[in-house]
Amino acid sequence: MTGASGCIGHYLLELLLQVDRYDIYLLLRYPEKLRLPVADHPRVHILQGGLADIDQYADLLPTIQIAILTAAAWGGDEEYVFGTNVRHNLRLMSMLDPDRCQQVIYFSTASILDRHRQPLAEAGTLGTDYIRSKYECHQRLPELAIYPKITTVFPTLVFGGDKDKPYSFISAGLQDVTRWVGLVRFFQADAGFHFSHAQDIATVVNHLIEHPSDQGYREFVIGNPPLSVNQAVEQISDYFGQRIWFRVPLSLGLANLLIQIFRVQMAPWDYFCLQYRHFVYQGAVNPASFGMDPYCATLADLLRVHDIAGHPP
Repeated sequence: MTGASGCIGHYLLELLLQVDRYDIYLLLRYPEKLRLPVADHPRVHILQGGLADIDQYADLLPTIQIAILTAAAWGGDEEYVFGTNVRHNLRLMSMLDPDRCQQVIYFSTASILDRHRQPLAEAGTLGTDYIRSKYECHQRLPELAIYPKITTVFPTLVFGGDKDKPYSFISAGLQDVTRWVGLVRFFQADAGFHFSHAQDIATVVNHLIEHPSDQGYREFVIGNPPLSVNQAVEQISDYFGQRIWFRVPLSLGLANLLIQIFRVQMAPWDYFCLQYRHFVYQGAVNPASFGMDPYCATLADLLRVHDIAGHPP
């Protein structure tokens, strides 16, 4: 497993530790970032290093039966991001034995897909380094001998984290919701999205591990049913006890005008997202799709598990 020290990695590792039949090998650049108590665990083996160091484990990788690849470079210089997210991930997968390895769970991002779960061309041309590198790696997966054993998962907006696990990027700023809810409730916007808590992502991935494909390569977008931005504002306002007296439509034209007036600097990908607006996907799955109870099915659930007080700011 790579990326165990990340937000999703912590939740997934916690589930895997409950299964006695797994010997778990964790590739970690910084083992000290792992908050779960595994240092003396008899079935956990720490492999010191990052994806760039994968060749030093050339003898071990052909013996691996299940590979879970969550590690990714979110930022840094372009060479580092593409090296980590493309070359080193592909190199690791190329070193697995297709006859011995039962399954590869590869984490991508839903941002590289269109509404029909097909590759979104603009993600490969306008995206940030992270998104373009994820797009490129996804495009190159069919080159691999292990391809029929790969399950690619595409998380949507990821929340998660607590005192024992690192917070996702979005959850780290969730407290700011209380600062803006009083203003945002009076605007309408034409946009949509999915979200998922890392616990629910881990639950789905653990289910996929237990139920490998018998028909070759497969893909899953992971997220709760889609929400419009207006529905999200209504749910959050209700949670905080804030009534909505009226709502001003925030049209694309008005948004563009505000961008010009306030001289907001927008990257090409940011501007594309403003135009595209509806990042929703047909057939997205969550624990309920497999007959399991979701950990966070609503935005109110998210606010509660993050211990954000449900009262007006």
